[in-house]
Amino acid sequence: MRRAVRGEVEFDVTARALVTMDASNYRRVPLGVVAPRDADDVAAVLEICRAHGVPVVARGGGTSIAGQATGTGVVLDFTRHMNRVLGIDAEARTAVVQPGLVLDRLQEAAAPYGLRFGADPSTHSRCTLGGMIGNNACGSHSVAWGTTADGVRELSVITARGQRLRLGEGWAGAPDGLRELVEGELARLRTGFPELPRRISGYALDALLPERGADVARSFCGSEGTLGVLTEAVVRLVKTPRARVLAVLGYADESAAAEAAAGLLPHRPLTVEGMARDLVPSATGLPRGDAWLFVEAGGESEQEARARAETIVRAAGAVDALVVGDPAAQRALWRIREDASGTATRMPDGSEAWPGWEDCAVPPARLGPYLREFRALLAAHGLRGTPYGHFGDGCIHVRIDFDLLTRDGIGRFRRFSEELAELVVAHGGSLSGEHGDGQARAELLPRMYGEEMVALFERVKGIWDPDDLLNPGMLVRPAPLDANLRFSVLPRRPVDVAFGYTADGGDFSAAVRRCVGVAKCRTTTATGPAVMCPSYRVTGEERHSTRGRARLLHEMLAGELVTGGWRSAEVRDALDLCLACKGCRSDCPVEVDMATYKAEFLHHHYAGRLRPAAHYVLGRLPVWLRWAARTRTAPLLNALAAVPPLAAAAKRLGGIAPERDVPRLAREPFTRWWRRRRTDGEQGRGELVVLWPDTFTEHLSPAVGRAAVRVLEAAGLRVALPPTLHLRRPPVGDGRSAALNPVSVLRGRGRVCCGLTYVSTGQLDRARTVLRRTLDLMEPVLETSAPVVVLEPSCAAALRADLPELLPDDPRARRLAGRVLTFAETLRRHAPGWTPPRLDRPVVGQTHCHQHAVLGDTADRELRAAAGLTGEPAGGCCGLAGNFGFEKGHWEVSVACAEEQLLPAVRRAPDGAVVLADGYSCRTQLEQLAGVRGRHLAEVLAEGLEKGPGEKPEEEPEGR
Repeated sequence: MRRAVRGEVEFDVTARALVTMDASNYRRVPLGVVAPRDADDVAAVLEICRAHGVPVVARGGGTSIAGQATGTGVVLDFTRHMNRVLGIDAEARTAVVQPGLVLDRLQEAAAPYGLRFGADPSTHSRCTLGGMIGNNACGSHSVAWGTTADGVRELSVITARGQRLRLGEGWAGAPDGLRELVEGELARLRTGFPELPRRISGYALDALLPERGADVARSFCGSEGTLGVLTEAVVRLVKTPRARVLAVLGYADESAAAEAAAGLLPHRPLTVEGMARDLVPSATGLPRGDAWLFVEAGGESEQEARARAETIVRAAGAVDALVVGDPAAQRALWRIREDASGTATRMPDGSEAWPGWEDCAVPPARLGPYLREFRALLAAHGLRGTPYGHFGDGCIHVRIDFDLLTRDGIGRFRRFSEELAELVVAHGGSLSGEHGDGQARAELLPRMYGEEMVALFERVKGIWDPDDLLNPGMLVRPAPLDANLRFSVLPRRPVDVAFGYTADGGDFSAAVRRCVGVAKCRTTTATGPAVMCPSYRVTGEERHSTRGRARLLHEMLAGELVTGGWRSAEVRDALDLCLACKGCRSDCPVEVDMATYKAEFLHHHYAGRLRPAAHYVLGRLPVWLRWAARTRTAPLLNALAAVPPLAAAAKRLGGIAPERDVPRLAREPFTRWWRRRRTDGEQGRGELVVLWPDTFTEHLSPAVGRAAVRVLEAAGLRVALPPTLHLRRPPVGDGRSAALNPVSVLRGRGRVCCGLTYVSTGQLDRARTVLRRTLDLMEPVLETSAPVVVLEPSCAAALRADLPELLPDDPRARRLAGRVLTFAETLRRHAPGWTPPRLDRPVVGQTHCHQHAVLGDTADRELRAAAGLTGEPAGGCCGLAGNFGFEKGHWEVSVACAEEQLLPAVRRAPDGAVVLADGYSCRTQLEQLAGVRGRHLAEVLAEGLEKGPGEKPEEEPEGR
């Protein structure tokens, strides 16, 4: 195959492991993966596979929910090369596209012409046109613009036997024998298909009727890669409304919303989407009610669109409504709906739920009764689910808490599936209303169509693919719906791990199972404040996505394909470019935390073995920096690091990237300055706060600590430091037995530490030792009510998230985690009456990844606004990410991450803009790549206290 194909031919373990699953419950191990460069490559693969009797599966984004993007033979990955827009004809409103093109890229290309493709699944940022055609995908706007099949004009297809066909309307491009079969079955085709907008199940043979133009291209849509391999498509585009307004309608319950949906269709809305409170328990930003319809109206102007939306509101019979015209506010509301495919995978109590009956559809007028009976069927089987979806089309998505791990649970899954199929058919519906049948539903197609129609499907398959080479086991002659379940290969007993995984019942396998494959991590551009997944956006390789790494961990636990266990080189190499930014923890709909999984893996992988040099140098950074401070050798070390040959040798020995500059150490650590400047006369008399002297503030950026003290005291707060103070107990009876005296100093050697550098390098035993010592030192603080202010976002995130997971049985861990506040949170919560200095300057920079993922930045935004600091930080990741960007071999990826958003934003910044970067890594990256001095918010506010509004602060290098 390598001799015949110009694209990549990969039969190694990693390539195969990455495509064993899609977004369904199923798993099949392929022989290999090929990324074809063109149609000739596709033809060559088919010829070779046919000669060897090896099946072929076409795969796009791998977001299929019924199992049809997995296979045991050769998987064709179209996303790497055959992923372009080949042309747009604005006058004809058509586009020529390749099958691996991501839908959002087509929308971006068509937007300048005022056009777009009509179908838009919630996975639009990563699903491909080929996959959409294969599954006849729909999306939220299908009530206005139909399904993918409605947007297809012509298709270029190669059959399993190498025949190249150009399919369109009419029989000219059809395979031999198809017309004769159809003309012999006209009566059956005219009466055997239910009429409803979302009938996706089976082959669309009714599109071949003469009265429907014998549309062979349309009939090919939804065939799930079983008839031919798509190599090019001509698709129809629709005119984009100039303005859109979103009406969110609140109802008393789900049935009321469902019954109202069909009545809104005469008003020609663009969307009629529904969801209930059990999917969004907080209901943030939504109108009153326990269920909602998201109804979008379009127009040539906002006034016209708003008028249509208000007409819909008047006709809706809702208990409350919200009409939103602002595009940013609309996007925020739509994200609630789009993330449902992931968030529905967890029940409100955190238990797991799965696809399998993801998208049944009934006539819209029957949706209310159907939903009531569906809920009753769930209850009868002791199951729970959270329905949502395309109410205007009668199509419901739902994840159900099936037990797919035990024999009894799988048996109940089968019984429920059979009964639900009968219920859907009784309401005149389709087993699939969007995602196709795949393995999940194809076995039940006789209940919908009858045996004779299914036999006709088999005859059609035989005409297109007589050797049953293309995606066998899908649609016709299907595998049982309870076979090939992806969970069956996982270990039944919990794996011995270091973290607590409290949200997953202490089970690492359950944590890995969180990834269901919706692939939000595979987006090629970060939107808004999103971070996930920076390494994938740089490399474009599946193994560097959150999903890809989760798949490899799944296969590691299975032990069938990845056989090395914790010693697996395949998993190690895939995790090597994980920045541990924790972006997936917040941006992934199911909160996959790959940073934690990486630390866990490294902990086991290097147990009893020699580690990379960078783990000893960077992972134990607090030890080396404390040694330098105690010996007062910082000036000497700085001088030596300034000598290029010495610096190069040190970096080579320490596993540090040769391109990196060695950061300068502070001449005076922060706590030494603190002890020198504290006197009784300088104490504040307000509420006590404990300022955490993290490693970076202490030894590398003491100016940040000094600035924070200045601002906190100006806000009327009393500042103390934890590791060098003890509890001085006043005389009994004075009522102040839990007061901390910030002037009491212990000169012991113990220092508090969050353990971050040990965690990020997987030295978890050492991290636990450090954290236990920290909790011992912090006991006096924990006896008070004082908040703990942490200036470095990564350290705050480690204390808030990693500490209680590494020491889940120590109650002090959760107590300390609950006390941790960021600098801005402290001022907003504990000095609410304080007004920051008015600076009236623009800002640029980036929210630290860990702050975005774990801590949130609401307080920072409020504080910046109060200080007149205008502008929004960039999204994405700075690319340094603690030890990652310093390690040898990571330089190119680190720089590319910074160039995605941060550095361009800084270059575009207006004169006088403040470059905000609360994280030491972010400031270091800015200094080393752009020569720009980033500043912590505390520094900016402290300078504002000394200077007037709008004055430019003096530059002070790190390490002073």
